[in-house]
Amino acid sequence: MVRTFIIVATSAATLFSSAAFAQESSQGTTLIPDFSGMWSHPYWPGFEPPPSGPGPVLNRWRMRQILDADGRPMPRANAPLISDSRHLVGDYTNPILKPHAAEIVKKHGEMESSGSGALTTSNQCRPQPVPYAFWNLGMQMLQQPDKITILYIWDHEVRHIRMNQSHPANFRPSTYGDSVGHYEGDTLVIDTVGFKIGPFAMVDMFGTPYSEALHVVERYRLLDYEATKEALERAGNENFRFNDDGLAGLAPDRNYKGKGLQLDFTVEDTGVFAMPWSATITYRRPLTTEWDEIVCAENPNEYFRGGTAKVPVADNPDF
Repeated sequence: MVRTFIIVATSAATLFSSAAFAQESSQGTTLIPDFSGMWSHPYWPGFEPPPSGPGPVLNRWRMRQILDADGRPMPRANAPLISDSRHLVGDYTNPILKPHAAEIVKKHGEMESSGSGALTTSNQCRPQPVPYAFWNLGMQMLQQPDKITILYIWDHEVRHIRMNQSHPANFRPSTYGDSVGHYEGDTLVIDTVGFKIGPFAMVDMFGTPYSEALHVVERYRLLDYEATKEALERAGNENFRFNDDGLAGLAPDRNYKGKGLQLDFTVEDTGVFAMPWSATITYRRPLTTEWDEIVCAENPNEYFRGGTAKVPVADNPDF
């Protein structure tokens, strides 16, 4: 069923998004960039630090990995140190963190270091707000004149962005927040506020918390092939790269020489961060046009940790 839905959604994206899709402006007709279709990035946990300035919390636990000529990971003794995918121990000394947030990240990392594992939004089957959701290896964007829909591969996560509108004066906070978008030339800008604080509320897999003051601005733009290649090489200097066989049908198309997609995002939250910070995600087209279904089951026995998950329970039965 999911495969059928994705195929239909892709067709809708083709219908509403093409090189001819345009919006009227006071200066005349401006072509809207075509971001539609499926995109993937093979890196974990995914956030790429900016070239300069405040950046995201990164992993203190490192490993050595380099890529071969075909871009496949090859562990080597002299390879650069990158994020170790097996232990996500956040750098609580990052100056973006206020003291109480740093303490939360530190405790999260201690759980990871102990081998018991830490609870996260995704491994507890919770809805994923931005920027947490950007870790997803697969993303699909559907463009329409009045709205944009973004699908993420993990557990059927869906976002809805209203185009060319303002945030309402009064709204009820939600897990995904209120997202509005507009185009600035060749860039899609998405502004999201109004986040609700729930269980396992975090902006990344290191347990970095957020408050109701969270404000995320995303900027998407297309990159030519060479710029995409360079950006992915920079991503590989920080993040672990999955082998193509482990990408849930999202292995990159190595013969594709077209444009990539880059997301630059900025995060502000005066309740948690001492300053705004930014990061990047770089995508390329995957080899396939459909992805595998990934369902996060609320199983009391965690399949990857061997421990017990905190599955929600009701005080009274529903029947």
